[in-house]
Amino acid sequence: MNRLSIEARAVHDGRLRSFLDRFERRVAATPPGTCPVAVAATLLEASAAQTCGKCVPCRDGLPQAAALLRRVLACRADEADLARLRTLAELARDGADCAIGWEAGDAVLAALDEFADEFASHVERRRCTDAVGQSVPCETDCPAHVNVPGYLALASAGDCAGAVALIRKDNPFPTACAFVCEHPCETRCRRQLVDAPLNIRGIKRYAVDGAAADRVPVPAALPPTGRRIAVVGAGPSGLTCAYFAALMGHEVHVFEGRTQLGGMMRFGIPAYRFPRERLDEDIAAILRAGDITVHAGEPVGAAALERLAADFDALYVAIGAHGAKTLRLEHEDAVGIFSAVELLGAVGEGEVPDFTGKRVVVVGGGNVAMDCARTAVRCGGEVTVVYRRRVADMTALPAEVEAALAEGVEMLALQAPVGLEIGTDGAVRGLVVQPQMVGPVRGGRPAPVPAAKPEAVIPADVVLVAIGQDVVSDPFEAFGMAADRGRFTADNFLTAEGFSNVFAGGDCQTGPATVIRAIAAGKVAARNIDAYLGYHHTLDCGVEAPPAAPNRRVPTGRVDVPERPARERARDFAACEEAMTEEEAAQECGRCLRCDVFGCGSMEGGRIQYV
Repeated sequence: MNRLSIEARAVHDGRLRSFLDRFERRVAATPPGTCPVAVAATLLEASAAQTCGKCVPCRDGLPQAAALLRRVLACRADEADLARLRTLAELARDGADCAIGWEAGDAVLAALDEFADEFASHVERRRCTDAVGQSVPCETDCPAHVNVPGYLALASAGDCAGAVALIRKDNPFPTACAFVCEHPCETRCRRQLVDAPLNIRGIKRYAVDGAAADRVPVPAALPPTGRRIAVVGAGPSGLTCAYFAALMGHEVHVFEGRTQLGGMMRFGIPAYRFPRERLDEDIAAILRAGDITVHAGEPVGAAALERLAADFDALYVAIGAHGAKTLRLEHEDAVGIFSAVELLGAVGEGEVPDFTGKRVVVVGGGNVAMDCARTAVRCGGEVTVVYRRRVADMTALPAEVEAALAEGVEMLALQAPVGLEIGTDGAVRGLVVQPQMVGPVRGGRPAPVPAAKPEAVIPADVVLVAIGQDVVSDPFEAFGMAADRGRFTADNFLTAEGFSNVFAGGDCQTGPATVIRAIAAGKVAARNIDAYLGYHHTLDCGVEAPPAAPNRRVPTGRVDVPERPARERARDFAACEEAMTEEEAAQECGRCLRCDVFGCGSMEGGRIQYV
């Protein structure tokens, strides 16, 4: 190949790469509710276009398989076609010379197994399953199904109070989610077909800064029903259930073991991420909704649970996950070893430890580990995070990892804790680790395996264990609630196993998750308790989304929320993030494509399942 043809190939490949970027954006923005058969067919056709034509399973098999998939999609296939499709996929997977044919065949086989019900429906019922049907991506992917386009439009119009009110129609913690939500609503935002997803959380922050939640009136409660509901746990799930149940006219009593409300939002999320006074804004507004009585500082045991279940018409258990998982190493009770729950809980109570001059080792790779590391920096420590996988495999949000690195945290990846080095005074002196190497992929992530390297000791004066949390379930199991590995067992309507009037949701039922998922569980619990009591109340938030302006599809950069300089913010617990300016918020809101109007509409709910 001469120089001219090499240059021509480079130009061709560059243009093709640019064009394929559109395909990648299309895949990333695949709407929820899309037919998986259609997706499988499209991906297989793309694979067939990549074949070099050298081997028969790939060259001839993939086009035939693609034709069969299109036949299934058109609802004209039979069982024999499905069997032939599987055979062709197996031939491509097992007989292709390169990864193109192997991956294409493997993907088809995975689709046939993962979506067996969908393929069967196309063959037997000649239609998609009931689960297929596009909806507004941001609203669907938000666990609480908040009307995102609606409140963005209100914020764009300068009506921040209206935006807060519309958020509260489905989520009574607009401020909390403005600061700490993991924003799953942005995952499949259709704006990325044009440029990049909207900064939805940033716009929410702009709204709650413009109209504090405790200054935006809550809706008037419906007439009293005479029914009484007990809620155990005043975290995001319990308070959400209390809010909606009270608005429906029920009398709600909230029982909380601590003297302050908020659960892990107060005692697990550091103040630099979510200032406590901003949490109080949400809670103050919630407690103004209907008939809510709070019993703080009253832990609930088995006997009390029996009384509550008998005295109240319904009981909702939302105690969160406040127990700490351990490394299961000898001497883990030594001086200087703490769990993430202990550290973050103490700081939440105002008891900030002094780690000045101390070497602090944090074990874990999730958001809680990053919270511990960044908190330890603010306590004066020299901080190292030890993780048994790669940094790329951390479950923490990339933004949290980047923030920790910027604040001086060292990341030691592929190091598995195997022991503790203890001094003669009984205090920890170091963490013993076994180096790891990347192994086969399991559960979607490469699993670490021990490397042929000697163990090492990481010097440590303090070791913080942040490898997960457990549910303190013993009193509730003594009451009769079933639990599986410490998590309460409930059906998709959150009714606790073995009960009719006891419900369970949030972290204590799903395991530790996110604030917005706990809020969603509380919303579902309130709706389904209302249905259990014989009602089907509907609530009016008093505000509607304004009419949609024409789309602006000119590619425009995403406005990111700025943070205070790392060298400054690492010295205190003041909020790290700064709010959008009015100009920035207007530009970002203007990027919204109003899929609720120009797309396929929004979701509606009756008695709903939590999945």
